[in-house]
Amino acid sequence: MQDISKKWRETLTAYLFLSPFLIVFFVFLGYPVFYSFWLSFRNSTIYIDWYHVFSEMEYCGLDNYVTLLSDKSFWWSLLMTFYYGILTIPTSIALSLALALLLNNQLRGRNFFRAAFFLPNVLDLLVIGIVWILIFSPKYGLLDVALNKIGIQYFSDHNISILGSPLTCLPAIAMVMVLKGAGFGMILFLAAIQNIPASVYEAAEIDGATSWQKFRYITIPLVKPIILFMIITGTIGCLTAFTEVYAMTINTGGPTVQAWGESLKSANLAGYYLYRNFVDGFYGKAAAISFVLLFIALGISLAHMKLLKSE
Repeated sequence: MQDISKKWRETLTAYLFLSPFLIVFFVFLGYPVFYSFWLSFRNSTIYIDWYHVFSEMEYCGLDNYVTLLSDKSFWWSLLMTFYYGILTIPTSIALSLALALLLNNQLRGRNFFRAAFFLPNVLDLLVIGIVWILIFSPKYGLLDVALNKIGIQYFSDHNISILGSPLTCLPAIAMVMVLKGAGFGMILFLAAIQNIPASVYEAAEIDGATSWQKFRYITIPLVKPIILFMIITGTIGCLTAFTEVYAMTINTGGPTVQAWGESLKSANLAGYYLYRNFVDGFYGKAAAISFVLLFIALGISLAHMKLLKSE
């Protein structure tokens, strides 16, 4: 009995110390998640009396979810998000790993370069977006001037920026995000590579392994958890991408394209589409979109975990 009472006292003491966090968690995260799920089954617009939210909202069942199935803008946003993921996730992993391998060597000034590559990751995304808008601007932008030097004058001749063309807008945003996040991935890969015992590489050298064989059969398998982590976080980042589109298209969603018989925005990613519905006052629909994106992210993450699961 004394052992049981002691265990209960220890448990209650632990919960007592955890209570500040638990209170904050349930008030600022738990309740909003529950409320968003409840909201997704309601016909909620900007005209609702927000002082009587639970009594004013009309129950509509699965209408918000069914509406998404026939919404071309929603499917277009998923398609653009998939395209954005293809552009960013593999490129980010490859660049981060390349930087980690390069800066893992005994290069002079390697600490400076590590800090320099990591620095963009801590900068505010809105600031980075404004800087790149200036770089991408036509005629006087740094990139357009450089392109003119090598004979590419398409953007100058048409007086449009790279962000103003539907063909280059989303790839340009993807490039900026890859450059911004490469430093963080580099740090993760560096930590993983430096934890690989040197004896493993020495044994491979004794067996006559080439540099490529050591990279393929030792480095890649042992940094696989980092690759899986970057794929999952990259997938979530793509599905919730909003700030980069907001900043670099000046809250327009990018130039317009004609697709599926409608005028659609070339950079209208799923996260930005969710934001536009919320801003326009379609709160029930926005809540439904958020949970659809949640289930998509869970499905993709579980699929990647099975594909990359360690033996």
